Amino acid sequence: MTDGRRIPVIIDCDTGVDDALALLFAVRHPALDVRAITCVAGNTDVDGVVRNTLTVLEQAGAPGIPVARGAERPLIEAPRSAQHVHGHDGMGDLGLPEPSRRPADVDAVTLLRSEILASPRPVTLVPMAPLTNIALLLRTHPEVVRNLERIVFMGGAAAVGNATPVAEFNVWHDPEAAAILLTAGVPITMYGLDVFTRVVVPAADVRRLRGSGEPGARLAGQLLAHRPAHPDSRPGDPSETSGGLGDAGAVCAVVDPEGLTTHRLPVDVSLAPGPTRGMTIVDRRPRPGEAELHEGTREQPLVDVGLDVDVERYVKLYLATVEV
Repeated sequence: MTDGRRIPVIIDCDTGVDDALALLFAVRHPALDVRAITCVAGNTDVDGVVRNTLTVLEQAGAPGIPVARGAERPLIEAPRSAQHVHGHDGMGDLGLPEPSRRPADVDAVTLLRSEILASPRPVTLVPMAPLTNIALLLRTHPEVVRNLERIVFMGGAAAVGNATPVAEFNVWHDPEAAAILLTAGVPITMYGLDVFTRVVVPAADVRRLRGSGEPGARLAGQLLAHRPAHPDSRPGDPSETSGGLGDAGAVCAVVDPEGLTTHRLPVDVSLAPGPTRGMTIVDRRPRPGEAELHEGTREQPLVDVGLDVDVERYVKLYLATVEV
């Protein structure tokens, strides 16, 4: 934010643990004007995502941001949740109270369209989930592109995956939707696994957050403790456990893009059945190879791919924002 004005953002999420961390940051950072939040099936079922999103906003003391229910399954695939990571309720099974807030009476695509077109300034769209809602929006209402500043999405990987050896969960969950997003025709930043796993909050900070008397900060600490940064840590272990920010790093990159090192590279999504389905194919070669020389080239979307991140910078930014 260089001109003193707040950045209008819309978040599309599948609120599990790290989406919740991202929402806590987004609604508390003074540079962000969160205009709407839309929900999609992913980490848990879409009704659970709506409930979790409303719960986080309530715990954070956020203003009355409209929240809408979106797609309950991918465009083609069956839904495949990540409850084994995020808990049965998608929020670490923390036993949080049911929210008193209610979702908007319109669907996610309708809310996305209306809020994007109504914004007095171009919107930064931040999808942190399977991209089904965004694909439906772009195919149903392509006119929204004229009022989009940028899309910063959490998804994909230039190196290794997590859902499969080569595919990251959000893209793997709905590869066709991800392929549609890449053709949006607006600048795109990919905050993928290459940086996602690196931004870790130290154990002492997690412990301090968990002991906070402020509900939003305390919730951040509980969520970080559920999401240990190291594979040999046990989720929820109250001992010395550091926690990964995950999706929240993508929102940090909206506020402070200088903390993320990106390279503009061609990106494609593997849609074929088999072991590479859902892989984001990031072309990091310095020059064309034999396939292009012999078979010709085809145009691929250029994406600002996050390949390095200033970990300390984003951790400090997150903590300074959430600990109000």
